Amino acid sequence: MKFQGRLFIWLSIFILAVAVLYGVWSKEAAGTTALFLAFGLSIMIGFYLSFTAKRMDALAQDDKDADVADEAGEVGFFSPHSWQPFALAVGGAFAFLGVAIGWWLLYFAAPLILVGLWGWVFEYYRGESRNQ
Repeated sequence: MKFQGRLFIWLSIFILAVAVLYGVWSKEAAGTTALFLAFGLSIMIGFYLSFTAKRMDALAQDDKDADVADEAGEVGFFSPHSWQPFALAVGGAFAFLGVAIGWWLLYFAAPLILVGLWGWVFEYYRGESRNQ
């Protein structure tokens, strides 16, 4: 994780240099602003990864002599199948279409987004109140 932090910090320095050069040569506000925002985002990610790496134990990716098998093991739980992202995607598509076509389309998009979000958050919820 230390490597990723350094990578993003160096990337942000490069983006800052490009933003300054682009702003001076082109005198175009939109692209210069976008590059400065990209600099801000990459520096935030770099400092977050560096800060988190200091609080964690060294990973196999931080060791130059590590093998691929050193990181083997359980990564986490991933849902094998879920329809909730599809509901969110359709709702989001209707919402963005509503901006282009007409705001009335948001009346159809909002319930789809809310149902998809609610279903995704509570898809695997098993609480004590459920058994009563």
